Amino acid sequence: MKHIDYKELKVWEKDKIPFQLIDVREPEEHESFNIGGVLIPLSEIRMAVQQIAMDRPVVFYCKRGIRSQIAIQKLQRILPKGDFYNLSNGIMLITE
Repeated sequence: MKHIDYKELKVWEKDKIPFQLIDVREPEEHESFNIGGVLIPLSEIRMAVQQIAMDRPVVFYCKRGIRSQIAIQKLQRILPKGDFYNLSNGIMLITE
């Protein structure tokens, strides 16, 4: 599984590298704090495969990086050619 840290993600944004950002937490978590991206809760990830980009890297995130790893594992079975990244350590320690 590929990982990316928040600092590198900000470099991608600065350098205008195209990617999709997906938050796999629950709606109330997303509302209280998020770093952008599409909200697709982990429990709905298999039903939302049509929302997953196949033409660019996809970065998944959650609070600590565990649910996002699970989401990637599930999706790798369905979309084996997906370019998926897990946001290392999630967003728990991010302060913008």
